Amino acid sequence: MAVNYATYGAPREELGVAFMEHVADASEFVGLEVFPTARVKHKSGDFSAITRETLLQDVETARAKGSTYNRADFGAKDKSFACKEHGIEVPIDASEKSLYMNDFDADDVATKVGAEILMRRHEKRVAAAVQDTALFTGAAYFTDFSANPWTTVGTDIIGQIVDKTEVVRKNCGRKAGALIIGAGLVPGLLKNTGIRAQLPATPIITLDLLKAALPGILGLQRIIIGGAVRNSAIEGQAAVVADIWGDTYAMLAVIADKGSPMNTPCLGRTMLWVPDSPNEVMAESYPENQSRSEVFRFRHHVDELLLDKNFGHLMDVKA
Repeated sequence: MAVNYATYGAPREELGVAFMEHVADASEFVGLEVFPTARVKHKSGDFSAITRETLLQDVETARAKGSTYNRADFGAKDKSFACKEHGIEVPIDASEKSLYMNDFDADDVATKVGAEILMRRHEKRVAAAVQDTALFTGAAYFTDFSANPWTTVGTDIIGQIVDKTEVVRKNCGRKAGALIIGAGLVPGLLKNTGIRAQLPATPIITLDLLKAALPGILGLQRIIIGGAVRNSAIEGQAAVVADIWGDTYAMLAVIADKGSPMNTPCLGRTMLWVPDSPNEVMAESYPENQSRSEVFRFRHHVDELLLDKNFGHLMDVKA
């Protein structure tokens, strides 16, 4: 039986691109910065990751005249992935589109609603992986700073981060370059006396100033602040809104840059099955004649992989 392509959605790449540009500008969603995209040709499979042991091996290099050279081997661990399809549809009734055409562009609203739902779920999965206290356990991977929380202005936040950055370096041989926090932790950073003493003299300490100055103060490359929130209430009930990243944990990690090779040592990746979803957000639309609606669909095939906990250190910073 032939495939009925009439049931497939027409690709709307302009909508997906517009949304991803919005995400990049607004930075509510940081999941794709924490776990950068790795584009794969197969829906599931294995790939080889160079082991920490190989990266850190210490082999004698001295050679006596006439003797052979010592040789180094390298090992790799198979990492498995299995991309799952995630998607959401937003129908727009023709009469509603006509009713609201003078107030707003229904296509843009559908894109914002649908694509944000898709990316919010991705954000939740990445945050859950990064803040997994069952995985990040023991002194090498987890520190409880709740006795000296970041909400206390006199807490030595700089000292805490410098110390645990060194723990990451000793674990994996790479310096942690990123501090990953939820937006709820920012007020504590803004008020902290140690941090304020290192900032340029100004009557008002803004978030932009903090984000620009803090990496240098902490000896890091970047501060990643997750600002996305979610409503956990059932539809029709009063909204129950909470931060996805929360204000309990902070993570120091080695993060790969966007577009870096798969073998780049890092904490995690978002595996994206490109034959069916070549973009982080696939936007499509199709007519639904029986309801006189146009349906907007947003989807992707992904698997969020935490590759190696040695490239991160989780901290409980809440009282």
